[in-house]
Amino acid sequence: MVNHPIPSQVANRLKKGKAGPAAIGGALVTPFTIVLAVLIGIALFFLAQRFIYGLGAVTNINNGYPWGIWVVWDVVIATGFACGGYAMALVCYVMNRGEYHPLVRPALTASLFGYSLGGLSVLIDLGRYWNFWHILWPGYAQPGSVMFEVAACISLYIIVLWIEFSPAFLEHFGFKNLKAKLNKAMFFFIGLGVLLPTMHQSSLGSLLVVFGAQIHPLWQTPLLPLLFLLTAVCMGFAIVIVEATWASVGFRRDIAGELPMLSKIGKIIMGILVAYLVIRLGDLAVRGAIFKAFTSGAKSVMFLIEMAAFAYPVFVLSSPANRKRLSKLLAAAMSMLTGAVLYRIDAFLVAYDTGPGWHYFPSVPEMMVTIGVIAIEVLAYIIFVRKFPILPGHSTPAAAE
Repeated sequence: MVNHPIPSQVANRLKKGKAGPAAIGGALVTPFTIVLAVLIGIALFFLAQRFIYGLGAVTNINNGYPWGIWVVWDVVIATGFACGGYAMALVCYVMNRGEYHPLVRPALTASLFGYSLGGLSVLIDLGRYWNFWHILWPGYAQPGSVMFEVAACISLYIIVLWIEFSPAFLEHFGFKNLKAKLNKAMFFFIGLGVLLPTMHQSSLGSLLVVFGAQIHPLWQTPLLPLLFLLTAVCMGFAIVIVEATWASVGFRRDIAGELPMLSKIGKIIMGILVAYLVIRLGDLAVRGAIFKAFTSGAKSVMFLIEMAAFAYPVFVLSSPANRKRLSKLLAAAMSMLTGAVLYRIDAFLVAYDTGPGWHYFPSVPEMMVTIGVIAIEVLAYIIFVRKFPILPGHSTPAAAE
């Protein structure tokens, strides 16, 4: 994905004197990274209790709700946030839009940490975590299981991501010949990098289909695989906008060169969201479940908030003028991500009713561990962009301060 032969558009940029990816440098120890380290330390404290005393010592999960916020965040939400590399591969290599090439490596970096930490965090969620190796052993494999497909695809995709990212390491350490040899085989990993997320993101929806009536009709539908895939692709594009914006602010970079690309990505987000809203509302109407949006109490409130978060970006991004304003693009992207997060939380937790007498709300330790995992990802991203050639090399002199 990263080092596919440079498209002509990118080659022209280089000829005009605009540099490719470059490490931005700067101090690793700052007030912000110290805060991140503290949050990670708190998470490790609660994780120690979890692994010593068991899940019940720190979580509110029970026999009625055998999964909680950890599973939903680690596997369902975090991998959606990590679809930036997948989304950029779709437009850059599948749709052959080489103009987006400068955004590929930053998106891939976020995907790398999102998926790697999501896969590693599954060990936290497993009651008998010492048996994790079963997924890797053919004798225990159950190919007919949706959960097996999700686990296998995510595991393979993590490996593919590290291979796709490896040219950044090779550039940093000066192994140009090895990088050139890897380029010749990169098309194979690019193909896998598109196939595997398509499979497991849709299969996350299939996980809920098998739950049948235990999932509220506002979310339960045979179209769940399609809806999950559409929102995952949209999350990938949205996170590219958010990442580019935050990097420009946090590292004092000039984002003007990326704004035209981000504007076009905003238009793509709008198109996907229109398709998503038409499909979802049409499905509710066909199944006769549309009126439950106003008669289901707290679930109705969550559904309406979720839909409003999806509708706002369509309204904002429908204006060409708004798509040229970074503040509007960021607001639309954040709203879209909020809607996607709520959709996944609603589908897996709010809409899930395992029977009378069972309730679940995450405990404080569960939330702190989740925050700690996010802090690890953010800290790793900061370290990598400062030390390795990732961000497009048109940062301002203040970036190294």
